[in-house]
Amino acid sequence: MALKQSQHYISETEYLAGEMVSDIKHELIDGEAYAMAGASRNHNLLVSNTVRIFGNHLQDGPCATFSSDLKIKAATNFFYPDVMVVCADENGDEYYTEKPTIIVEVLSKATRRMDKSTKLAAYKALPSLQEYLLIEQDFVDVEILRRSTHWLSEHYFLGDSLTLESIDLTVAVSDLYQRVNNEDMQEFLQQQVQ
Repeated sequence: MALKQSQHYISETEYLAGEMVSDIKHELIDGEAYAMAGASRNHNLLVSNTVRIFGNHLQDGPCATFSSDLKIKAATNFFYPDVMVVCADENGDEYYTEKPTIIVEVLSKATRRMDKSTKLAAYKALPSLQEYLLIEQDFVDVEILRRSTHWLSEHYFLGDSLTLESIDLTVAVSDLYQRVNNEDMQEFLQQQVQ
């Protein structure tokens, strides 16, 4: 979640220089810096599961998986997505990319609106982006929006598998949610035991 940091306009140069020395990460949205808040255990599990699954699948190919420390530049904004896959950015900056292939955001009550509106609009404008995943942490729901379907929303739940076309990966929703503790997962695990 981003917390508003200042009320004055910050240039891209100022922002990038500040991020190099700051102990706290910030996103830059329309010239304003927003400090990033900490994340829950479920959020961290979803991010680490996704990074592990993507990374294992991509380990011998040209694409690389990054977690929340590499920024995306979208027009004049900078965001820290939870997970992204970058396939072609050989001459990119060391601290941000403008060429993600897949972006993943883990949603919470505090971030859902921003991830589904401001970030979605900014991300869709990136020509390289093929798939945008929104993963709920409080219940089981994986939403995928794809360039190939004009960003129409597809939802996947426990018992489903989803395919990421851009990297030719099929993964079970239950694998993404491994060890996540929410009501849906508790019920799913209880049914597995019976």
